[in-house]
Amino acid sequence: MIIKYQKLDFFLRALEPIYLPPYKGSTFRGGFGNAFKKVICVFRNKDCRDCPIVRECPYAYIFETPAPQGPAVFNMDKYETIPHPFVIEPPEETRPLYEPGSEISFVLILIGKAIDYLPYFIMAFEYLGELGIGKGRGRYELVKVEITGEPVYDGKTRILKPPAHRMIEVPERDFSDQPYELGGEESGCGDEEELQLELKTPVRIKYQREFATKLEFHILITNLMRRLALLNFYHGENKEPEWNHKKLIERARTVRLEKNEAKWSDWERYSHRQKVRMKLGGLVGRVVYRGQISGFMPMLKAGEIFHLGKGTSFGLGKYQIVDSKNE
Repeated sequence: MIIKYQKLDFFLRALEPIYLPPYKGSTFRGGFGNAFKKVICVFRNKDCRDCPIVRECPYAYIFETPAPQGPAVFNMDKYETIPHPFVIEPPEETRPLYEPGSEISFVLILIGKAIDYLPYFIMAFEYLGELGIGKGRGRYELVKVEITGEPVYDGKTRILKPPAHRMIEVPERDFSDQPYELGGEESGCGDEEELQLELKTPVRIKYQREFATKLEFHILITNLMRRLALLNFYHGENKEPEWNHKKLIERARTVRLEKNEAKWSDWERYSHRQKVRMKLGGLVGRVVYRGQISGFMPMLKAGEIFHLGKGTSFGLGKYQIVDSKNE
């Protein structure tokens, strides 16, 4: 499968004091969703499921992606939701206060068809600046948007230069015997390699109906395969991958969790939509795997971009592949 994406850097400037929690992803995601609906929605008091233009509405597509007619895809049950085609990576800093004039930056990752809606995302974040964000609703202005240092949008001129999308390929055939460069050396499928992952934000994965408190490699791969497949189906090529899921999971089970430094970390967020405070948590820290890993690397590299587990739209499930030779 080939998944299209864009990774954009947003730069804001505080106009008033802005108070934000240590983990800022939920605040940005909640405020953005509210602003997006106010900018786009024609029938603000109508449930998306009852809206006559639900299949043409940018808000409905981004936040309430309608399921296609027919049988369930990937055995999704009625309680599962279609993954959002975006990820917000909030500032990693934990500072609580941004004085007027301070810069705030975050990363927005758009996936597949959501790339076409970039102008709406920019409009929504500009409007969120007018509404205010955080405790006390401090206002900000959107200064610019960049991709790897190249300007895409200027807040003063309001000129948007639509960038070309990027692509990442994850082979759908049995890729477990393919060599891949890991840590500067090419490894074959018969050799054992070491893989270190740094779980940067809480990783919330359900395994056998419980949240995993130990991230075994086969649990990671099973979840990652499902996420990539669903993103590609609903927001990309609209087809199921040709993976031999059973064989790949069996191979993943042979990879050992050599070292586990990941700990469960709890945090809370308030859901304005559900009107309830939610206690969330996940695994944070370093895990080290050993085994025949090279064939899984394309999938793991994709996961670095698109995150893993639940809560990805507000930045959860972010991990980084660590090159131990460069530490």
